[in-house]
Amino acid sequence: MGAIKLTEANFNEEVLQADQPVLVDLWATWCGPCKMQGPIIEELADEVSEYKVGKVDVDENPGIAEKYNVMSIPTLLVFNKGEVVAKAVGVTQKDKLLEMLQQA
Repeated sequence: MGAIKLTEANFNEEVLQADQPVLVDLWATWCGPCKMQGPIIEELADEVSEYKVGKVDVDENPGIAEKYNVMSIPTLLVFNKGEVVAKAVGVTQKDKLLEMLQQA
């Protein structure tokens, strides 16, 4: 299935109202580390069905980045029941991301 493209228009429904934990990758097209993180996110999204995985382009959706005080990218947030329950900044390996989701 791949990662869901998250925008300011669908963020509330796809993330904050989700029935399961959601991993959100905040990234930008010009960001080198984000390009390294991207394939890891897509691979994880294809492997897990009990969690949602989405990506937010911070240049197209600055309000989301601002709301969650994102200062560096990639920033990875895990949401559960509308709340941020875990956060990682910088390129993060798949096993660490899966662990963050499982603890949500």
